[in-house]
Amino acid sequence: MKAIRTRIVIKPDYKRVLYKPFTIISEERIIKIIGRILTLSEKEVKKELRQVMTEFEERHQRLRDFFLNRFEQMKKYLLTDQSLSDERKLLIGAYFTQEYSLESAALFNPSMVWHPDQTDLPEGSRRFILSLRATGEGHVSSITFRSGIIDKENRININAPTRYVTTSENITNPVYEKILFERKLMELDLMNDFAKTILNSLEDNFTITDLEDSIKILIRPFRNKLGENDLTAKGILSLALSNYEIQYDPDQRLSERIIFPHSPSEINGIEDARFVQFFDDDGSSIYYATYTAYDGKVVFPQLLETQDFLHFKISTLNGPEVKNKGMALFPRKINGLYAMISRQDNENIFLMYSEHLHFWYTKQLILKPTYPWEFVQLGNCGSPIETEAGWLVLSHGVGTMRQYSIGAFLLGKDDPLKVIGRLEEPLLTPNENEREGYVPNVLYSCGSAIHGDELIIPYAMSDHASSIAKVSISELLQKLTESKS
Repeated sequence: MKAIRTRIVIKPDYKRVLYKPFTIISEERIIKIIGRILTLSEKEVKKELRQVMTEFEERHQRLRDFFLNRFEQMKKYLLTDQSLSDERKLLIGAYFTQEYSLESAALFNPSMVWHPDQTDLPEGSRRFILSLRATGEGHVSSITFRSGIIDKENRININAPTRYVTTSENITNPVYEKILFERKLMELDLMNDFAKTILNSLEDNFTITDLEDSIKILIRPFRNKLGENDLTAKGILSLALSNYEIQYDPDQRLSERIIFPHSPSEINGIEDARFVQFFDDDGSSIYYATYTAYDGKVVFPQLLETQDFLHFKISTLNGPEVKNKGMALFPRKINGLYAMISRQDNENIFLMYSEHLHFWYTKQLILKPTYPWEFVQLGNCGSPIETEAGWLVLSHGVGTMRQYSIGAFLLGKDDPLKVIGRLEEPLLTPNENEREGYVPNVLYSCGSAIHGDELIIPYAMSDHASSIAKVSISELLQKLTESKS
């Protein structure tokens, strides 16, 4: 059986730009630039600032606030305490700000979940959120969002994004739990005498400022010739910075909110977020997303959580089985344990269980590449979906000419180690309109949803743009239960 394609195409738009810090590494250059700005007369400053605001203020929201924030970050390079006019502060901030076209290269690898707000909708309709991987200059990836509605006839309408995009202006100072933080340090093999002294100096709950202050006080008496404790301090701070929170204002539309790399582990991108609405035992729900952080050399699996898509908490995933890409959480606990589909060896699909959401120690093999279209590797295309017949998992398989196709398999509802069935042929393979892109011949999804009797499959086309396909869920489940596992 084959999925039916819609005519929806979500294309990258290079006109959607955000502002971000323009970073210059050389302190000498920074001082020179600021010095040149200080030579301008007030008249010249006002003229230059007026020109900047004329060209850019209509393209962004809160641009003046950002310029002033940038000035506050750069004022440490001023050589005197001379007071400056607001206009000069704004101009200095403007020189250390840049525009970034976040999706100029690609808008792909979508994930679909139901919107937390389902009010004011026609009967039989549901509102959804699409997360997408946006890639821009330098091949840096971030998470962007779209929203839309599926009506009772399964007609899909995606809302046009607003012209504005913005990163979070407020990266909160989260509170860390000492017990959890210590456990993460042990996983990273950073728990030496110096680390123990740092932790002993902190309260049971502490902030990044508390941690930085403690390291500054203790690093000097503990400094050794080999610099081991300097590396430990760097690792401790890197761990802390990889666990952070961001907040958006309610008046910022969903399509305006961009989760841009913040931590050292994400400096080269945030990739392939797999969102799932997770239901706890008491019936309450929260949205989780597993994603891959990339620092240019190493991939770091991370976890994102939110209840409203306004406040996001980002934290590290830990344990010996947290490696490679493509981890996807089940939408509820199974037999009292968190469960996750994974692929640690670049080939096979595994099942993982854990008592703690942030720590994963074991895995069990459930599927190997079996059919020609998946001989190179198998992986998931998002979190398992619960059905009466079992856990439905969309997969991706890689075959000849590194062609990625989308298939499916079905796992036991009470025992996901049991493979009930799998498709011998893929639901979707790249057609002539989908083969060309940044990475040719790749169809890929990070999460689907069931509406009525149809499985709605958002998918990426050759790492460039995205589309949506549909397939009858009853026919798919019948095919899977009748197939050979």
